[in-house]
Amino acid sequence: MPVNTFKHALQAGQPQIGLWTALANGYAAELLALAGFDWICIDGEHAPNDPRSVLAQLQAMAPYPVHPIVRPVQGDVALIKQYLDIGAQTLLIPMVETAEQAAALVAATRYPTRGIRGVGSSLARASRWNQIDGYLQHCDAQMCVIVQVETVNALRNLESIAAVDGVDGVFFGPSDLSASMGLLGKPLEPTVRAAVLDGIARVKRTGKAPGVLSADRKLAQDCLDAGALMVGVGADTTLLLNAARTLATSFKGGLAADSSGGPAKSVY
Repeated sequence: MPVNTFKHALQAGQPQIGLWTALANGYAAELLALAGFDWICIDGEHAPNDPRSVLAQLQAMAPYPVHPIVRPVQGDVALIKQYLDIGAQTLLIPMVETAEQAAALVAATRYPTRGIRGVGSSLARASRWNQIDGYLQHCDAQMCVIVQVETVNALRNLESIAAVDGVDGVFFGPSDLSASMGLLGKPLEPTVRAAVLDGIARVKRTGKAPGVLSADRKLAQDCLDAGALMVGVGADTTLLLNAARTLATSFKGGLAADSSGGPAKSVY
């Protein structure tokens, strides 16, 4: 049974630093697996990923000491079943607004009678095609469910969402949260920052792990200092574009800069 090192690290209170990957490519995922991050989030919400491309990235990362997290496009029971069967152990579910929604998502990751996950282990990479003894009976303990709180309404329900049995952590999305607060495209506004830091403190009081994604180094560090245990600090798309733009500009005297004259923006 593969052990979910990420889940155990959160339970031990060990901060985990991660990176988003949106390139939807196994070759890129393997390269990133060597970078030294604790986890890499394979994004299926805003990147062109599906179960086949996610599978290739899970396989590419498997030999390396980095934990893959899968973010599906939405909290769909059938899609969750597919991602678990191809080997995902940690899911990051976007746009969770109520405790009832969170409980339904947890149920989708557990086999009956503890939940509603469909049983197809003889076809599944997760069980090594039924070669892992006791997979059906013991895999639930290695499942990690992280829910994303990204709206004002979700913030109102934060404690009840975090308190759901089987929810391992709550992850804040400053971009969507800022939009919900009437500050579209301004995730670093003081009111958004205050809401995220307050949310981290509230989640901590429930005994669950708080998390956030921010490419802004100050906000990321402030969240760590406030007790966030899972912090995404960048995305491969932005890193690649900025590095390529810097290299081009160094040889072409600034001619490769974008219309704003600056680096690629990171709004997430």
